[in-house]
Amino acid sequence: MPRNRKPRTPRSHWLLLGLALLAICGLLGLDVLLSRVGTDGTPSGTRQFVPATAFDGGSVIDPREPTVRPVPPRTVALTFAEGPDPRWTPQVLDVLARHRVHATFFVTGAQAARNPGLIREIVAAGHEIGNRTLTRTDLREVGARRVQLELKSTDLALAGAAGITTTLAQPAHLTTGSLDQAAWNSLLRIGNHGHQVVVPDKDSQDWRAPGPEAVLAASTPRDDRGAVLLMHDTAGPDTVAALDRLLPQLTGSGWRVDSVGAAFGLRTTTVPAGLLDRVAGSLFVGVVVLSAWLADALRALLWAAAALGVLRMVFVLVLAPIQRRRSRRWSPPWQISQRVGVIVPAYNEQAGIAATVRTILASDHPVEVIVVDDGSTDRTAAIVERQFRRHQHVRLIRQRNAGKAAALNTGLAAARSELVVVVDGDTILEPDAVSRLVDHFTDASIGAVSGNVKVGNRRTMLGRWQHIEYVIGFNLDRRVYEMLGCTPTIPGALGAFRRSAVLAAGGVSDDTLAEDTDLTMALERHGWRMAYEENAISWTEAPATTGQLWKQRYRWCYGTLQAAWKHRRSVLERGPGGRLGRIGLPYLLVFQVLLQVIAPVVDVAAFFALFSAEARTFALTWLAFLAMQLLPGIIAFRMDGERLRPLWALPLQQVVYRQLMYLVVVQSVITALAGARLPWQKLDRRGQLTPARR
Repeated sequence: MPRNRKPRTPRSHWLLLGLALLAICGLLGLDVLLSRVGTDGTPSGTRQFVPATAFDGGSVIDPREPTVRPVPPRTVALTFAEGPDPRWTPQVLDVLARHRVHATFFVTGAQAARNPGLIREIVAAGHEIGNRTLTRTDLREVGARRVQLELKSTDLALAGAAGITTTLAQPAHLTTGSLDQAAWNSLLRIGNHGHQVVVPDKDSQDWRAPGPEAVLAASTPRDDRGAVLLMHDTAGPDTVAALDRLLPQLTGSGWRVDSVGAAFGLRTTTVPAGLLDRVAGSLFVGVVVLSAWLADALRALLWAAAALGVLRMVFVLVLAPIQRRRSRRWSPPWQISQRVGVIVPAYNEQAGIAATVRTILASDHPVEVIVVDDGSTDRTAAIVERQFRRHQHVRLIRQRNAGKAAALNTGLAAARSELVVVVDGDTILEPDAVSRLVDHFTDASIGAVSGNVKVGNRRTMLGRWQHIEYVIGFNLDRRVYEMLGCTPTIPGALGAFRRSAVLAAGGVSDDTLAEDTDLTMALERHGWRMAYEENAISWTEAPATTGQLWKQRYRWCYGTLQAAWKHRRSVLERGPGGRLGRIGLPYLLVFQVLLQVIAPVVDVAAFFALFSAEARTFALTWLAFLAMQLLPGIIAFRMDGERLRPLWALPLQQVVYRQLMYLVVVQSVITALAGARLPWQKLDRRGQLTPARR
């Protein structure tokens, strides 16, 4: 990062992100509300105050008078409810056109708003439109305000879809046989909003999917009394088949089959909507269409994310064991005995620098420790100088603060060996870590080797979650990357390098905040292979607070994005660089960036799906997806020789910790798109690192 440019981080994007999530929640909530399906009602109260004519047969009721108009003899007022349906309504319209019959379609506001083109098609074919409420709510169980909302919303949907309003309404879950006092009161409320109520007395039962024969039998009049026939243009093929047989049967035997308005002699059932209603209706239709599209898109995204997660799990569980078996069988053809330089870049590491240097000196391989103090403002340099002043294999180099990349380059320039190991100033090494790393350099094609970094401060819940992440995420991925020959990162906490290869690649660059990832990719593009040594173990002090964790992961993720962009041209190269570009970068961007970016929205979609008709399917899928995280966890812990006890925190990690990581990635992506530059984000060390028993 240019030193003369002040780092800046975008601030307003959190407001935009919050508003976006709020809008998504609102749209999904609307979709859930409009997708709710009611249940059929039965008479539950007294009929004392219900006019006898109202439940004697199919009728049109004007609750404002009130008046009850029965259907004329040998007349069927044909009605369809619950639509329009994009699959079945067009087929119903075809049957009606073929037999030259008109009907009344009582549409729900939700379906009308989702399918405005079908509303216009119904009107253009000469059929009537009626109001079936917004969500098929049982109006007997709600108050006057809800009745007004249900009717007005549907009227707005019709105004927005076709520029009309209707005077006809047909409450869901009501037939003449189910009218009671509660139902009559709901009809009176409907009348207060200027609608006439059409109550069917003949239900085709096609919604039960009993077969076309049963639908035909239930729809055929048994005597000469007229009837309001209720069918459903959402029911499916049984309705279409039964209707195609019913219409010629009725008309051929002298029955009149027509719409409600024509059958009852009503003068006007639909009127043009006013300009204000059309504008408001268009906005309402647009919002509903957007909510439906968003819900469908996010549900598809949920399935895609689950599929990618399962694919990654299978991928990891197949390749990781193969890598482990190969690493166990491998042994170096000869031993490297020359002294190895261990570079420790240090900035304000007074809490742990002494322990780090002591564990390096305790290595079973000859080492020279090079501590590069990068302008520390604490006692880091003083501690090294005082405690290791007389040790002949410890050198302290001081420089002005210039960043970790500059400190590493200083260490590389000072190293006397071809092989160097890089260790962070808060890291503790196992005695055999260095020797196990350098063994791999007996292969002349190896340019760098990754060690196995473990979390030492894992007693707190946050530390335990990071411990699980290191074992399941980072280390399993390193095994996969080695098998694929496209390792993107040799970690700065413990990594070994050929000094000449690093210098030939231009040294350690400060172009990105993930200098270790940038260097690893550069080495691969120069033709070097990477290796992973699971038995070269170091212990690191993980961030102890969520604020520190955020800083660390923010820098990691942002730096990784920078490095991926910097080395994007590797997709056109051959050898290790080509494998990095065509396999490593897509794997990294899909599973560590894309999935993390879409995950919060997918989680929101999954939550709202629990309130939809597919709640059971989504719940089982989501729980199964979370449960599958346990299998790779057990395998990864076994591979690393870790106890399984910390895995009890895995469910909480999925619910809490994972959300934090999502936000880190989202923050990093937005920052990258905004073109912002970040500072180094130095972490505060507490010196609480204690190697854990495995």
